[in-house]
Amino acid sequence: MYIGDQGKKGLHHLIFEVLDNSVDEAMGGFADEIKVTLCKNNSVQVSDNGRGIPIDDHPEFKRPALEVIMEHLHAGGKFDNKSYKISGGLHGVGLSVVNALIEWMEIEVCRDGLCYKQKFSKGKKVTEADVEKVKSKKSYTKITFYPDNTIFEFDPKEPIFNAHTIITRIRELAFLTPNARFELVDELNDEQEEFHYEGGISEFVAYLNKDKQPLHNDIIYISDSGIDDDGSIVYVDVSMQYNQGYQTNILSYANTINTIEGGVHLTGFKSALTRTFNSYIENYMEKKYKDQVLSGADTREGLSAILSVKLPDPQFESQTKIKLGNPEIRQIISQIITDKLAQYLEENPETAKRIVLKTINAKMAREAAQQARLLIRRKSALDSARMPGKLADCSSNKPEESELFIVEGNSAGGSAKQGRDRNYQAILPLRGKILNVEKARLDKILQNNEIQSIIKVLGVGIQEVDESNGTNGDAENSEDNDETFDLSKLRYHKVVIMCDADVDGFHIETLLLTFFFRYMRPIIDEGHLYIACPPLYKVSYKKDQKYVFNDKEKDDFMKELKAKHKLKDPSSIRTQRYKGLGEMNAEELYITTMNRETRKLKKVTYEDYLENDLMFTKLMGKEVKARKKFIISNFDEVNVLDI
Repeated sequence: MYIGDQGKKGLHHLIFEVLDNSVDEAMGGFADEIKVTLCKNNSVQVSDNGRGIPIDDHPEFKRPALEVIMEHLHAGGKFDNKSYKISGGLHGVGLSVVNALIEWMEIEVCRDGLCYKQKFSKGKKVTEADVEKVKSKKSYTKITFYPDNTIFEFDPKEPIFNAHTIITRIRELAFLTPNARFELVDELNDEQEEFHYEGGISEFVAYLNKDKQPLHNDIIYISDSGIDDDGSIVYVDVSMQYNQGYQTNILSYANTINTIEGGVHLTGFKSALTRTFNSYIENYMEKKYKDQVLSGADTREGLSAILSVKLPDPQFESQTKIKLGNPEIRQIISQIITDKLAQYLEENPETAKRIVLKTINAKMAREAAQQARLLIRRKSALDSARMPGKLADCSSNKPEESELFIVEGNSAGGSAKQGRDRNYQAILPLRGKILNVEKARLDKILQNNEIQSIIKVLGVGIQEVDESNGTNGDAENSEDNDETFDLSKLRYHKVVIMCDADVDGFHIETLLLTFFFRYMRPIIDEGHLYIACPPLYKVSYKKDQKYVFNDKEKDDFMKELKAKHKLKDPSSIRTQRYKGLGEMNAEELYITTMNRETRKLKKVTYEDYLENDLMFTKLMGKEVKARKKFIISNFDEVNVLDI
């Protein structure tokens, strides 16, 4: 299926396929205004002031070109490379696929003194074209559509599209297309927002590092071009800046398409970084550093970078365009980055030394982390049957039915151990708060006893923090990753974080989420991570009792009891507030929080890696000012305050 899936991701991909066509007009220099409107009737409209979709007869099909584009694969302007030298679309199939997946679509095109309107439904036209002459010389395209609810999963009575998801993509496109102004109009919420960044991808890097402490003030910008095997020009643009943190954030794009799994362009960039910094150490650093040989991961620690390539015929793995495969691009990018970055380092020796010293410190930390891993492996090899002593394991050896509860505190852990179903539920109590991994290098993280226990119990290993567009890099791009993260070895297919419903509990929960997001994100991606929802109150009167999860549920049940028993004085209704998991006995904890039939679990998911990365940096990182600003601007949403 071209569009990805039948849920929210697929629904938004419909918009992005249409939006990509407008961006192609902007990249070609034909459009500078692009607008997305979320309409009140739950449809969506994408418009641009480009040349307009061709409306004259198609030379092969002898029908209006618009109809052919909408109803036939590979009929778009990109397929023959005549309309676009550079485009994000793949062989002109985007609009025809969208048309096949919608309940209805209305297209309005103005060009060559004509206004052309036509309706389509489920891949076919339902009206003939309505053509009028107009005096205006302006040209534009407006495409309005409503998805087919027999294909996609959505409630037509609720908002179908998420404005935040669309904003994230529009913001990316605005950074990558600095000559165009983007606008999102949300008629459902009466909101409007514009995006225009004249600084392009350099502003993008500044956005990524806004809540981090830069290692150097200037943003390194490289722009050049090369020639591919067919003699076509390939344009390469890179912006990069190091910060004092330890996370890597490299976002790669091909013709403005976010290649979330990287590809040959990212591989070329990474290899050039490693080669250039090792060469600089050998040629320019003091003698005491000459023997330092950096790995790729060393040169990427604390790096925020945008890599954007524009090429005539991008070869993606699929229509969803997640990985670039043109083999010749790797060498082109590698050569450009090697030459231009080496020139920058030579011309800016103070910045160069600062970056190189950071990479050397990263190397030393990596070697220390390798020793820590080796120690963990040696212990496992000597006594592979032993798990951490505090783990109460389950009897089942089937991961698909087994559950691990990571529990705050020994008292709650004791109740959980007594109340659990020993057949499939394992308990791992944590002693206090784990390390904040956002502020620590991997060598320090691996020395933390609680984190060591989690790693050993889960059995999958730990990932190097070397993300590319929200992935931790595959084997092709991780030439120096000696630690294999193997999700197939996960011992429990449900990993449940179970903390107290107080400020400390929320903090521990956040620390654990930070760890999983940074170092075990595939567990989240594959739907294995959950958060337990213990009740806040037990409300009872005589034989009637109920566990409730918020104040509204408590008040509603109390009203129900008053009406049922005709109570004038509600003081006879017993209300017990659970401040912590340890206040429940084993039976209560099992019934309310662990029993599959009665419990509530929240699955941990995320829609956009970049937005989550920025949020973890803001809330858990080193920059205090950003966190303080966030707290002040969101104080009115606080519902749990412990002073």
